[in-house]
Amino acid sequence: MHNDKFTLEVCIDSVESAIAAQKGGAQRVELCDNLIEGGTTPSLGMIQQVQAACDLDIMVMIRPRGGDFLYSDHEYEVMKRNILAAKGLGVKGVVFGLLTPDGAIDEERTAELLHLARPMEVTFHRAFDMVQDPLEALDLLIELGVDRLLTSGQEATAFEGRALIQQLHERANGRISIMPGAGIRPHNIAQIVAETGVNECHGSGSSSIPSAMRYRNQRISMGAPGMPEYERKVTDENIIREMRERLSV
Repeated sequence: MHNDKFTLEVCIDSVESAIAAQKGGAQRVELCDNLIEGGTTPSLGMIQQVQAACDLDIMVMIRPRGGDFLYSDHEYEVMKRNILAAKGLGVKGVVFGLLTPDGAIDEERTAELLHLARPMEVTFHRAFDMVQDPLEALDLLIELGVDRLLTSGQEATAFEGRALIQQLHERANGRISIMPGAGIRPHNIAQIVAETGVNECHGSGSSSIPSAMRYRNQRISMGAPGMPEYERKVTDENIIREMRERLSV
């Protein structure tokens, strides 16, 4: 495996994680807010601070809310405004995905957002994993000119979905980059890459960090029931470094 030619993208939602990703040897970050819901659009302040704190390529998540990928007209307008805002800050690219009610890629809206985003790079995210026909969806993304597809191979993890990921990579034949993501860790990254043939991967490389709060009111929670109040997930530079090392063996 060619470690120097392989791109490791780290999914982050904090400046601290951006710094850790860079120290660990990542080349690119997908910057989100709210990773506990799969990632939503980060604030302008967050984007600017990550730009100031690291030298990595930054792909900004364009997702107005958690849940499904069927967006209202208002939500779609929010996505357009956020793409223009990200472009104005000079980031490397944006990440989005839109579906129809029947589980196909929303061709018209995807094409419009793609046009709006240029000359930035565009990644179509794991909304792809919710489509009915992945091969048809891949062909459409290639036809539209999307740069990259983030996918778990329509399974809970990329390891479980690696057979479809390999099929997508071979079908793409260099016309779009296939980037596995979901559950990629040091113990499985080399096998996923070897079996699928891809040249980039996406992972958070995170570990849980306890809160520094000494006083804790345990009677209430500020988040949804069951959400951890006094710990958070942060990218671990040692995990990122180990992932890169596993690819150079």
